[in-house]
Amino acid sequence: MTAANGPVGAYAAIVRFLERGRAPALLEPGEAEYRLLPGSYALDWRNGRLTIQVWDERRNLARRIVGLGAESNGKLELTIERFGKRQGCIYLLDGTRGGAEGQRRSARLVFREQFRRSLSRQFPEWQIAELSSEANLEESLSPAYPRALLTSGAKGIAALAAPPEPGAAAASLTFALIWLDYLRRRERRLGVESLALFYSERDARPACQRLRFLNQRVVRVQAFVYTEEGYEERLDAGDYGNLETRLETRASSHGTVAPQVAGWVERLGSLPHVETVERADGTASLRVRGVEFARASRSELLFGLETKAAAREGNLEEIEQLAREIARLRAPSAADRENPIYRSHPEAWLESEVRAHPEQVDATLEPEPIYGQVPAVAGGERGILDLLAVDRAGRLAVLELKASEDIHLPLQALDYWMRVVWHLERGEFAERGYFPGMALRRDWPRLLLIAPALGFHPKTETILRYFAPAIDVERIGLGVEWRQGPRAMFRIPGAQRPL
Repeated sequence: MTAANGPVGAYAAIVRFLERGRAPALLEPGEAEYRLLPGSYALDWRNGRLTIQVWDERRNLARRIVGLGAESNGKLELTIERFGKRQGCIYLLDGTRGGAEGQRRSARLVFREQFRRSLSRQFPEWQIAELSSEANLEESLSPAYPRALLTSGAKGIAALAAPPEPGAAAASLTFALIWLDYLRRRERRLGVESLALFYSERDARPACQRLRFLNQRVVRVQAFVYTEEGYEERLDAGDYGNLETRLETRASSHGTVAPQVAGWVERLGSLPHVETVERADGTASLRVRGVEFARASRSELLFGLETKAAAREGNLEEIEQLAREIARLRAPSAADRENPIYRSHPEAWLESEVRAHPEQVDATLEPEPIYGQVPAVAGGERGILDLLAVDRAGRLAVLELKASEDIHLPLQALDYWMRVVWHLERGEFAERGYFPGMALRRDWPRLLLIAPALGFHPKTETILRYFAPAIDVERIGLGVEWRQGPRAMFRIPGAQRPL
């Protein structure tokens, strides 16, 4: 180690950092930050030994610094010597320069070290051969999820933790399966047979519900919940069978809409490119290639794009002109493809094309009824549209639509599919007014993933490889000009590769 990156260089770098920093703090991964306020720290250089001591009202920390690591805007990495001459790292951070990104990095370092302690407690006889929260762009691994490889002889365990952030647990299984698959390819001499997942108490239930639909012969999953108090508990995925899902009773708008409103809907619905989609609450959505411009309830018609106003007889020509203008700007052959009307809501446009031409997606599907977003999946905006159809044999088909590449498509589709299974097994679709006059089979529904042929993420096949074989899943790739009609370029069952 040279003087520049040894204690001498570290001392000079610390002095510079403290002089320039306006809100300096010290972070030891796994612990909360110490703010470096005047009178709350001491930097001591004596007899060739460099130490730093920090304290607050509840805590005290003293570390010997032996080297200088990476130095960047608002962040200084320092090598420390622990008991037994083992080395570790601490960080000096400047909150005013690191900004939100610096705070995220700090939180991730803390969570990574908490994950390390959890692994040591739950797998005391295993060695933590690798622990990382760095991004791996080649394998599409996110830095938000710390991941590890545990080894014992010729056996290995892939492990991943979902941070307690909104939405993190929902996406975690995608990265966990990618990590597992990557380790199996990389560590040829190890038998990486199981996957250990760690969730917060809030996220454990919905996360575990997915695990029942993985292929148990391909991967053995161990799930744990971590608490704010700092301990973990092993979970039994079988205890999380009850889904938090609701299927609304379908209301019909026929025969109950005011005659004047019904006349307006009929007049507008006769315009070119206008489709009328009945919603579960009994309202009717009037759309042009997926963009809603009006909505009719039993007593009134609302119109507009960003905001809607109640229509009167004198507004009909204005509403018709609005529909025609949307159709012009949103035409497949539109000259200006950068205008907001053309570019907005691509999944809604794709949904419109699939509704209009379901036979081009799958020749066995009944052309109607086709329902959208039933049941709704909680958890905010998913970026994916769901359709529910039935084939001529009476078997339900879940259609998941995505107009651009999305690594989470398979597992988000699984979320919706397993809710459909839940309601189907309880006979609730017929009971609540869906698919009237049709005899629905109790077989698990088919799952159709529909996207432009070049719009499937490269890791889609990897994730589908771990689905339970009883899930009948198919990828349908559409031609690049899908806005002119959803012409299927390929159909691939399961995790098979395109020819």
